[in-house]
Amino acid sequence: MIRYSLTCDHAHAFEGWFSGSADFDSQVERGLIECPVCNSRTVTKTLMAPSVATARKRDAMRTLAMDTAQREVLAKIREAVAAVRANAEDVGEKFPEEARKIHYGEAQERGIIGQASLEDAKALLEEGIEVAPLPLLPDDVN
Repeated sequence: MIRYSLTCDHAHAFEGWFSGSADFDSQVERGLIECPVCNSRTVTKTLMAPSVATARKRDAMRTLAMDTAQREVLAKIREAVAAVRANAEDVGEKFPEEARKIHYGEAQERGIIGQASLEDAKALLEEGIEVAPLPLLPDDVN
């Protein structure tokens, strides 16, 4: 969708959303666009600055979109993930192997974290080994 700044022949400014430039042209030709102030159907596009999504704008929009309750829930999830990480040994890519050793009593029972492919995780679950992914939080990817 494209947002255009529009004006009528009486200099009233307003906006419209269109699927593209051809859509705007088609609607003007068919007389479907009219000024919300004076109902004039003589409407043209006006100059407008492009809206470029910068990282700062995206962060501001995400902050605005997140209400207090959502921020509280996200904070609790962060605390839980931090607690898991603080109380577990990171075994990296050896996670599936180490999880099996612990499950079958071949290694000391303890909390572990690490990486596993989707196939490995499914196989562990099919064997009755409880595993769960840690959520990837917004700040974790920045």
